[in-house]
Amino acid sequence: MTYKPLADLAERYRKETACYERTIVVCAGTGCLANGSGEVYEAFLDYAAKNRYPLTVAMKKEEAKGLLKHSGCQGFCQKGPLVEIYPEGYCYTHVKPEDVPEIVEKTLIRGEVVDRLTFHDADGAPIPRQKDIPFYARQQRTTLAFCGSIDATDIGEYAARGGYEAAAKAVLEMSPEDICQAMTDSGLRGRGGGGFPTGKKWEFARRNVSDKKYIICNGDEGDPGAFMDRCLMEGNPHSIIEGMTIAAQAIGADEGYIYVRTEYPLAVKRLRLAVKEAETHGFLGESIFGSDRAFFIHVFEGAGAFVCGEETALIASIEGKRGMPMPKPPFPALSGLFGRPTIINNVETLSSVPVILRMGPEAYAKRGTEASPGTKTFALTGHVANTGLIEVPLGTTLREIIGEIGGGVICDGENVGLDFKAVQIGGPSGGCLTWKHLDMPLDYETLRSIGAMVGSGGLVVMNQNTCMVQIARFFMQFTQNESCGKCTVCREGTKQMLNLLDDIIEGRATMETLELLEDLAETVSIGSLCGLGKTAPNPVLSTLRYFRDEYLAHVEKRHCPANACKALARYSIDNDTCKRCGLCARKCPVNAISGSREEGYAIQPEKCIRCGACAANCRFKAIKTA
Repeated sequence: MTYKPLADLAERYRKETACYERTIVVCAGTGCLANGSGEVYEAFLDYAAKNRYPLTVAMKKEEAKGLLKHSGCQGFCQKGPLVEIYPEGYCYTHVKPEDVPEIVEKTLIRGEVVDRLTFHDADGAPIPRQKDIPFYARQQRTTLAFCGSIDATDIGEYAARGGYEAAAKAVLEMSPEDICQAMTDSGLRGRGGGGFPTGKKWEFARRNVSDKKYIICNGDEGDPGAFMDRCLMEGNPHSIIEGMTIAAQAIGADEGYIYVRTEYPLAVKRLRLAVKEAETHGFLGESIFGSDRAFFIHVFEGAGAFVCGEETALIASIEGKRGMPMPKPPFPALSGLFGRPTIINNVETLSSVPVILRMGPEAYAKRGTEASPGTKTFALTGHVANTGLIEVPLGTTLREIIGEIGGGVICDGENVGLDFKAVQIGGPSGGCLTWKHLDMPLDYETLRSIGAMVGSGGLVVMNQNTCMVQIARFFMQFTQNESCGKCTVCREGTKQMLNLLDDIIEGRATMETLELLEDLAETVSIGSLCGLGKTAPNPVLSTLRYFRDEYLAHVEKRHCPANACKALARYSIDNDTCKRCGLCARKCPVNAISGSREEGYAIQPEKCIRCGACAANCRFKAIKTA
């Protein structure tokens, strides 16, 4: 059954845009905007106005040769600001406002490529088309298929790509049982970290009889280095609304909330606009898609507490209470928001739902592994050549992600291949993976078997210059700061774990410190109330498991193998490099450097306070650390 207003909206957009010879898509994700893509967009408009080039913008859709529009995150954050030109599919990187005249004159007018703005491979050869760039070619962009190509503020373009067709089908043609079964057949599991089967969760709520039910989209993304949900909310907000509408039909809900942290102002703005557009066209409201079903969505801004990513804490926050977890059972599917059956899924999970109904659950299940079907988005960051937002089938290996998509590990700005040290996966709740895990498939079961987890999808790559004790401390400090304080074990345990890590880094630790750290980590894991507290020790436990030698070096030898811990640094002067200028001795605040220009200089270890002033002021890099 075709819902005519939706079909008319899609057809109207196609007709309005059919006349354009080319479409210019400027990335307007947060990363590119921070790097100046807004100024690039304005430069296109200024050039067109001054040179009478027939260019129009997405909102006006006037008759012209070119259409200029914004998009959400295109993924290749390392190379932004990004500009794509269609139908050729050219991808220009690091674009500045002053590059715009050349792009218009060469590409838009003459159809030529601006080679200097394209991606170049390791041999220096230009790769003009986005689909041929290894970063994109190795991915399977399913949930992200529209993110980065459509205008997130134009519901017509989403409809023209097939948007809301799955929701219309679910509302007008499918029973709640059919929808839940489709999710079960697809094998979709929660993409927020737990990996619970989506179809099973929906079925629990469907069977619970109530005159009121709720759908909540969890957009409270707070993991350090994670930005998958933010990019989906900014780049394709209508997919989230459509997924929530399908979920509402499945369980019998008539009201939903999108919970977004207030630090995501662009996501909040675009979500609210998308909700308003959907209401205007009858996809939300009293009678969705002309049916007798009602469904309303509210965009709710959270204060940015990491603990509100936990279901019961998130519910408490929406209810106007302090965001703190509650014991389970009862689970939200039985008694959630305002005591009514509630389904909570994260952004990526809900965005995957319309994709599944469009392509069919069987086709979706063929991607990924048998136990972990489908694709997963990851935020690839850290010491890797190509950082950004990626999407790959579950079961893809780290070697493929880091070496092929990421372009290899970097050290001091240079690509050094796959000679990496570790990857932190799953954020503060996850763990470290090492070179031993390079060929291990990234899926729910495999990661769980080694004490790690997929989590929301953060991948932080670290090279050999990284101190793993400091990494553990970084995540522990984050967790300790974000602890809601309800559990004594979590509140006090994470604080004491942080103090013990400080002792190790600052040279005060003994072997008893390590033993106490491990015991305390196990206690926090067992005794905390919510999942965030239970997984808080994971970074410590995983680094202790795989990098115990580094901990022992800090404790027994008072030495940091990565030379990253300032308190344990051992400074010396390389006489072959030293020019005997004496600047280091003059800059030392405690007169720990003795000698003269004639005899040379030396650092006295017993006096050195390891402030680094000598190394910072040496112009000849003669100060060495070990």
